[in-house]
Amino acid sequence: MKPCIRICNCLLLAASLVVWASQFANGADAAQLSGSYHVVRKTDLGPQTGVQLQLHFTNRGPSELHIQRVTLWDLPHPEKGATQACSVVVHAGASVEVTQEFTVPRAEYELWKRGARPRLVLEIAGPGGRPTNRVVRLDRISEKGN
Repeated sequence: MKPCIRICNCLLLAASLVVWASQFANGADAAQLSGSYHVVRKTDLGPQTGVQLQLHFTNRGPSELHIQRVTLWDLPHPEKGATQACSVVVHAGASVEVTQEFTVPRAEYELWKRGARPRLVLEIAGPGGRPTNRVVRLDRISEKGN
């Protein structure tokens, strides 16, 4: 009976290590992409604000990333203008800038001005063309004069 318990314990330990290692790898994979933003233009639209953002992405990973869609995640009820299609390749060890326009609630934009960091969900083409999502929290690049 004891050998059976030892084998079960070894299998349980091995399974735990595999789960832990995959979570660590996923965390490292997600950390390979970082981003920052700069507000290029702001337009008041009543209770909404139209913003043109210059996004700067840095890929610290070993392979290039193909970004297909950008979605602002922090919005309580994502509006029509919260998701934008794009076609951006961020090469391994490189950075890229892209300009995107979004419509956000005015209150959300005011939070950004006070230091809140918006989050983006990036749809990235994965192996075999299957898309995966990555969340990137953006740092603000100070505008001149601010």
